[in-house]
Amino acid sequence: MINKRLLIKNLLAHNDENSFYDKKRKIDISFKEGKAKFLKHVCALSNSNPKNNSFIVIGVEDEDNNILGVDFFDDSKIQNLINAYLTNPPTVLYENIPFPHLPDDKVVGLVTIRPNNAITALKKKIWKYYGGMVFFRDGSMSMPKVYDLEIKDTNSSFVSAIENHAQNNIKLTLDGVFDFMNKRNDLNPQYKVFKEYFVLCWSGDKKQVKDEVFFSRVDIELVNEQVRLFYSTLDKVSISYTEDSFTIIEYVRLGLQNAYKYHQLEETVIHFGNNANYSIEANLIFNPPEFDKKVLHHIYNTNNAILEKLKKGTSLTENDSLDLQNLPASYLICYLNGFNDALLKLEDAKLYLKKISDKLYQSYKESIRILRKVKYS
Repeated sequence: MINKRLLIKNLLAHNDENSFYDKKRKIDISFKEGKAKFLKHVCALSNSNPKNNSFIVIGVEDEDNNILGVDFFDDSKIQNLINAYLTNPPTVLYENIPFPHLPDDKVVGLVTIRPNNAITALKKKIWKYYGGMVFFRDGSMSMPKVYDLEIKDTNSSFVSAIENHAQNNIKLTLDGVFDFMNKRNDLNPQYKVFKEYFVLCWSGDKKQVKDEVFFSRVDIELVNEQVRLFYSTLDKVSISYTEDSFTIIEYVRLGLQNAYKYHQLEETVIHFGNNANYSIEANLIFNPPEFDKKVLHHIYNTNNAILEKLKKGTSLTENDSLDLQNLPASYLICYLNGFNDALLKLEDAKLYLKKISDKLYQSYKESIRILRKVKYS
């Protein structure tokens, strides 16, 4: 089993960007331009590596390989995006890799692109890239190219050597468990061994509501691979497990006018097999809350008026400031209730919310995360 933190270190230490490896300070697939650039790189790396895995490391400075990290990215539906836009889509896995020196809310993103030995191309236009375009890696660049029918394999031996040097061992596993238990000692840290091989650690602030137990400030890591499977400081989570599986149900708090409820968002089940393999199955179980259309029209128009004031630099009234605190979540509810332009308005508000406060920007990111899950399920 590959220790993903060690794999990233090996990639950064021994290789500049090349035909099987790319690094990014960050990606943003919330917008068309960000989606298009990400798809371009996936397409190019897939085509340039027909026989071996290729990688994108996210959260690293390009000039000096300084690891700064990015936000935890829990979009289990990223393969749906790949399938929607690419012909002969490769299998793409996005994993969140914690590093000891990073803050709790930051990780390094690792995108693994598994080969399919076929030419991958854009299926339809996105941003400035047209349907039918084919990309390959030209050194450290992803470039559109005319391709030969035969795809050359030049990287398998290099990638195999890097992966072999990143194999996990008992010391790395034990160190990982002790590090997790010590770091989370105020949040009821626990661990469980599955199939005498996999070590899963989790922690959270425990709260009992009637007969149910919920956790907040949840952190879940598969120590064998140094992969963070779940992280949230906001949501409520229920956790259950058997000898063969570990199940997480995530809840999100939504509502209007001080009437809020927790709604189930997604169920994630980690299945552990007898052959030292595991799989993760994520299912959206979200039923969007419905509200009176007249009330939503009023809230939508109020949000739009506040957004216009932010754009013009006009001072907000006291009521505007109160409504602003709920703007991302209320735009989200409007969109889920058929106000399709609410998504565009929310994206338009991003820069202004980021400037005003970190709390507002976190609320924006949470709303976008929910929308992304709903859209690609």
